[in-house]
Amino acid sequence: MRLAHLHFPDITSFTRVANLQQTLTSQLLSHKKHLTPNPPDPTIITFTPNPVYTTGRRDLPPSNTSHPSTNTANSKLSLPPSLEPIRSVLIPPRTNPTQVLPTTRVAEYHPTLRGGQTTYHGPGQMVAYTILDLRRLGLTPRCHIRLLENSVMDVLGRYGVQGKVTEDPGVWVNPPGSREGEGVPRKITAVGVHLRRHISSYGIGFNVTEEPMWWFRQIVACGLEGREATSLRGVGVEGANVEEVAGQFVEAFVGRVNKDFACGEGGRGEKIEEVYSVTEEDLLRE
Repeated sequence: MRLAHLHFPDITSFTRVANLQQTLTSQLLSHKKHLTPNPPDPTIITFTPNPVYTTGRRDLPPSNTSHPSTNTANSKLSLPPSLEPIRSVLIPPRTNPTQVLPTTRVAEYHPTLRGGQTTYHGPGQMVAYTILDLRRLGLTPRCHIRLLENSVMDVLGRYGVQGKVTEDPGVWVNPPGSREGEGVPRKITAVGVHLRRHISSYGIGFNVTEEPMWWFRQIVACGLEGREATSLRGVGVEGANVEEVAGQFVEAFVGRVNKDFACGEGGRGEKIEEVYSVTEEDLLRE
């Protein structure tokens, strides 16, 4: 099996990536429905979006939360209760991916079908979306989540940081200077996926720099009161950048698939033999 990797090096419209993800998901679903030969290759998209707040299935907005006494764009947004306190900084998704965002501090709001609740994505963060057929890789839904978490923890380990999972979703690290078991863990990576007929979409948001921290402080991320976010920079890792972390994640992901699900004892999935870089145009031509 070959794995396609598309990396957007610049800040990219969230709408643009979401639409591309939907196209790739539809291709995989169409293959499963019509049993066509040569299934599409699995794909990982890594990118940094413009500032966005997204909600998952557990935090979908009501049908109407607009305030009839006002007539501004953000008052027309239908928001879940978790985002009502920051309505003033939210704008609708851009229909034109090349549209320039206002210079003031604003973020788009995107409801999504992934699991989980409210989170933030934006500059300083590496977002990775995995579009693949779990059955080809020998993955159950639970194993898929653990694969994403373990891949993140492998990346953290390469930077000398110990990551861990808890009863709460995502990957966590201890505060700098604390011993194991001391202090309240901080979330360094959010994990949220969507599955349809064993085809996965969405994935992770890995904080690389401290840029996302102001945005996280405006919300109760993932519905977890009193829990803070952090980043590689926040735990003392200097000089890491999004492109580097994206490459490390894809490498760790492939290593985990091949070790744990393809070549390990009892492995039932296909081995990833090659990772190749693609462009957006390459994927849309297929």
